[in-house]
Amino acid sequence: MTTDTGALPVADRGTVRRAAARLVRADGRAFAGALALNALAAGAGIVGPWLVGRIVDDVRAGRGVGAVDRLALWILLCALAQLVLARWARYVAHRFGERTLARVRETFVERLLGLPASVVERAGTGDLTARGTADVATVGTTLRDIGPELLVYAVQALFVLGAVFALSPWLGLFGLLGLTPVWLAVRWYLRRARDAYLAEGAATSAVAEIVAATAAGARTVEAFRLERTRTAASREALERSRRSRYRTLGLRTVFFPSVEISYTIPVAGVLLVGGWLHGRGLIGLGAVVAGALYLRQFTDPLDMVLIRLEQLQSSGASFARVEGIAEAPRAPVDTTRTPADDRIEVRGVRYAYERGGEVLRGVDLTVRPGERLAVVGASGAGKTTLSRLLAGIDAPASGSVTVGGVPVAELTPARLRRQVVLVTQEHHVFLGSVRDNLLIAEPGASDEELWRALAAVGADGWVRELPEGLDTGLGQGGTVTDGSQAQQLALARVVLADPHTLILDEATALLDPATARHTERGLAAVLAGRTVIAVAHRLHTAHDADRVAVMEDGLVTELGTHDELVAANGAYAALWRTWHGDDDAA
Repeated sequence: MTTDTGALPVADRGTVRRAAARLVRADGRAFAGALALNALAAGAGIVGPWLVGRIVDDVRAGRGVGAVDRLALWILLCALAQLVLARWARYVAHRFGERTLARVRETFVERLLGLPASVVERAGTGDLTARGTADVATVGTTLRDIGPELLVYAVQALFVLGAVFALSPWLGLFGLLGLTPVWLAVRWYLRRARDAYLAEGAATSAVAEIVAATAAGARTVEAFRLERTRTAASREALERSRRSRYRTLGLRTVFFPSVEISYTIPVAGVLLVGGWLHGRGLIGLGAVVAGALYLRQFTDPLDMVLIRLEQLQSSGASFARVEGIAEAPRAPVDTTRTPADDRIEVRGVRYAYERGGEVLRGVDLTVRPGERLAVVGASGAGKTTLSRLLAGIDAPASGSVTVGGVPVAELTPARLRRQVVLVTQEHHVFLGSVRDNLLIAEPGASDEELWRALAAVGADGWVRELPEGLDTGLGQGGTVTDGSQAQQLALARVVLADPHTLILDEATALLDPATARHTERGLAAVLAGRTVIAVAHRLHTAHDADRVAVMEDGLVTELGTHDELVAANGAYAALWRTWHGDDDAA
């Protein structure tokens, strides 16, 4: 069961507990070792107050200095043993935490890469960035520091309280009753903390999202003079974040002072009850002194437990956000069916985005294997939406999109990548060498295959001019690529991936016309025999295609060869005359 504070869900308490249990079981021996060492350290720590009580009784009984010295030596040895065991326990626990954090990071990335592109787009970069950085870092701090220390102090507190009961059940009972105000304060805090920290995390994601969106669209903001609007939106998001942080701060300012005041109650209660019992000969003075020392010693680990418990609420909310990625909606995947061929069938497809009207209104289209199909039309006609449905990024609201008889949206990611690949004008150069950027598509590719892919898209020339060729580092600290070079690298990855069907949605838009045409022809030569669907505004792509599909207002209104559509003197002919006339004028 999950809750949703935005585009991506947040795991509930039960899911978080089960996830934590899985992490513990994955490295159970280290966890058990840390627990055993903490128990031994706590056992060594509780011997001291008992020995002090013995010293008090020995002095009252008139025993010699030698007996006191021996007991004092044992106190020193127990303190040293506690120090060694506690440090060893922390070392084991920290190693456990680091290994577990690595598992959390790897699982998060694996789940994130498995999300449908449509889910990632709806979530926005801000929420994903906040979960992958701040939330994962908070979980890491818990696993490495807070968790082990909470374990140490909790074991110590339990052992100390158990020692008071061993001295006298009456002292233990009254000491436990004296902790009632602490229990009430903890209960009050825990009821409110999780929701408050989840709200704080959501507000942080909102700030990250608006900053990322504003930075990415800085030129658009400047061109349309939206500076004041974006500034106002940023201030509003920051104000919500400030209020959420003030709420968690308010909880802490009530919780900790209440607990601090309550610490004196069990110590005072044990001294009063112990004095009354001693006066009636029911308990020795040494036991009363030892019980008071135990409860005074008890406040230190209890204080640390409560501090770590408060931090655990923040990290628990972060862990819920990290685990929530696993509950993100995914399209149903059919692992039993394999496409019979590469034939793409679109039947009665309708689609509407969450915010806006219907984009596709009953599209019917058949793409034959090995065909080069161009999809043209005015802006807003539905070309890009159709390409996303063909690539399985989105599923139609009604109707079907199939490849070889299998719904595209139900193919496994691995099968889909081999079957259909969508390339848009959006691209990314990963931090690493040119070789690293290409091997993403085909890890086993040889250098010869890499050069062949680069040559196919016209990128081999500028790559050979780089200082270290394929081994030249790209991105921050290396060679900075421009938009056209980054787009050529993306197209070279497509050549290496060698899909059955390639969808190009303005994939060469950032290239100059001459380079774009050369690249498209190179791709066509390399992908001969493959299905190529090109969504384009440059009509030379349509001229070279086997067939052309014309989209108007969410429908395919014309379908045929370039010559057939020009002769029909319809919408395509009008587009061709307009474009061809501009081309001649240029």
